Amino acid sequence: MKLLKLFSFLLLYPFGIYAQNHHQEIPHVATLKNTWTKRPQRIPNDVSIDAPLMGNGDVTMSVGYKDNSLRYYISKNDFWRLRSQSDNLSGPRVAGFVDINIEDLNDANFTAQQLIKNGITTCLLNKGAGKIAAKSWVSATENLIFIEIKAIHKAAKISIGLISPENPQANVKAGKVNNIYWLTRAFTDQVDIPTEVAIALKTINFKDTITLQPGKKLLIAIAVESKFKNEKPLEFVLNQIKKVNENSTAITMKQHNKWWDAYWNKSAVTIEDTTLMKAYYQGLYTMAACSRDPKFPPGIFGWTTTDKPAWNGDYHLNYNFQAPFYAMSSSNRLEQSIPHDAPLLDFMPRGEWYAKNVTHTRGILYPVGIGPMGIEVTKSHPSYINSKNSELEGLFFGQRSNAAYGLLNMAQYWRSTYDNSYGKKIYPYALGVVNFWEDYLKFENGRYVIYDDAVHEGSGNDKNSILSLGLIRNTFDLILDLSTSLKIDENRQNKWRDILSKLSEFPVQTRNNKKVFRYSEVGTAWWNDNGLGIQHIYPANAITLDSKEELITIARNTIDEMQRWHDSNTSSSFYTAAVRVGYDPQVILNELHKYALKTYPNGFQFNNPHGIENSCTVTNALNEMLCMSVGNNIRLFGSFPKNKNASFKDIRAWGAFLVSASLTNEIVSDVKIRSEKGRLCNVTNPWPGKKVLLVRNGKKAEVLEGHKISFKTAVNETVQLKPIAR
Repeated sequence: MKLLKLFSFLLLYPFGIYAQNHHQEIPHVATLKNTWTKRPQRIPNDVSIDAPLMGNGDVTMSVGYKDNSLRYYISKNDFWRLRSQSDNLSGPRVAGFVDINIEDLNDANFTAQQLIKNGITTCLLNKGAGKIAAKSWVSATENLIFIEIKAIHKAAKISIGLISPENPQANVKAGKVNNIYWLTRAFTDQVDIPTEVAIALKTINFKDTITLQPGKKLLIAIAVESKFKNEKPLEFVLNQIKKVNENSTAITMKQHNKWWDAYWNKSAVTIEDTTLMKAYYQGLYTMAACSRDPKFPPGIFGWTTTDKPAWNGDYHLNYNFQAPFYAMSSSNRLEQSIPHDAPLLDFMPRGEWYAKNVTHTRGILYPVGIGPMGIEVTKSHPSYINSKNSELEGLFFGQRSNAAYGLLNMAQYWRSTYDNSYGKKIYPYALGVVNFWEDYLKFENGRYVIYDDAVHEGSGNDKNSILSLGLIRNTFDLILDLSTSLKIDENRQNKWRDILSKLSEFPVQTRNNKKVFRYSEVGTAWWNDNGLGIQHIYPANAITLDSKEELITIARNTIDEMQRWHDSNTSSSFYTAAVRVGYDPQVILNELHKYALKTYPNGFQFNNPHGIENSCTVTNALNEMLCMSVGNNIRLFGSFPKNKNASFKDIRAWGAFLVSASLTNEIVSDVKIRSEKGRLCNVTNPWPGKKVLLVRNGKKAEVLEGHKISFKTAVNETVQLKPIAR
């Protein structure tokens, strides 16, 4: 969905070879590692597109090496220059750099290894007799960073620098208190919201002059905090770092590992393909490391290593921002999903202003890129200010669908939790999207029609964009569910049902003698390097295996015609769309395997400058293949090759169910469903032609039969399903 000129980035390392034994049941995440085997570069304009990535969802860190120096890039999700203006005047900013300079190790060989189980990263520098190991990690429970340097063969002279990028807009102060070095960086001039971050650093077992003898270790501790979290961040980090010693570091490490152990226990997947296993858990690691702050989700790159990130490091609303979160609910990583919502909710006042003044409607209308706290980082973009792509200073590219796109992950979270407090939180946003479309849709000849809505950025005044037709269906289906559950605006439901029942059908066309979807009814017919033609299937959820057979056939034909398994604007949705319509599962799995081989060790996709958008492409596709629940109908291994063994534990399904099952020698077993909210459970019979015994909380209960079975559940009840042989 990018019409903006793509920035070129230097790709730092080649893909590290990965191999391990097949897992038997629940995989041991401890065996999964990332490996770098080439010397990385430290490039001022890089965005850590391929570097070891560490973080706790608030503080993030990556590492590079050049000449005789290791550089640790420290960033924080809530440290931005917050100004509603484009042209690099707003966006996430670097908190600071920690440079580890090692004498006589210029141009050394570099290798690195990262444990996915807890993010601990060890870099090894080797030149002649000089060899240095640097182990680093970001605490999962506190905003503390630890770097441990060890000389292996001979003594090493080491100096440490705490610095920040040159930037005339930044107010930087630095100093030293006893043996503690500190730095503050702030953006307070000509901004809408001032920001400040503080860093304090000390060496625990050395003073200023460091000559590290063989076998000895240097331990560096770093504290990071922002003004959003503490009114006096410098005072806070100085006090925090004073308390750090070797004993407290060991305690922090135990807490760190405990957090990661709990994180990995939230769900698990096992398949025979070890390449895909690594990619599956790599995605979950990435999101744990960069997404936990409930008010500040990661921007498009996740990790900030430059003050001038492409696209202002924004929340790009026509899929890039949403894509990393697609798998969070199904993977039962709700804490990582929550941050997604905050910038969308905070932007509502500006969205209402745009709707009133641009489209003269109620509701909310969102531009292509926003930031946190109501900031609009694409406002008055200098490249588009006098073009049709900009309206009243907002960069829309003619698209009316961005706010509706923002509902997708909210809908997934709601449908898989039915958490009423969450429903109340998102209801005003959902209603804002509904109010916009109630006014913007035109009723003609017995159907609702969309005019002047570009399907692609800048594609023109398209009629009935297939993307928006899918997003609107999701929007009105969601508002009906929310309204019924929360008992709000029930008097408006008839109107919403009327819109759903009379919304224009998806446009189609013929290509290569096959009926496929058209990108719009009038206007854009096709696009050669983008997956918009399938996004009404997924992530908009508008077509499932319960849809009309003709629609499913057209959907499969469209997947066939596109074949965009490896597309920098499509991968995050294309695989799951194919799964959703029952495309050949062996083909999907084969292509997914190829895709996983085209990523760097940290999971970033080759030749894709869009940062973390594909971090969970494999995770999401595998979850859907193993346990699809769209439309409140659970299908176990419904789109997974039956001749492959697999198992999963606690995949979160629509209806607030946690589902576990195994597939061994083409037989489904160990089916267990835990009901959180006591809702009706619908399951496609895993054993066609056989009756199914329900075991409720360990006791045999009723017997059901049929292609689809339905049964009531109680809150927190566990139901096991077992086949009964005829």
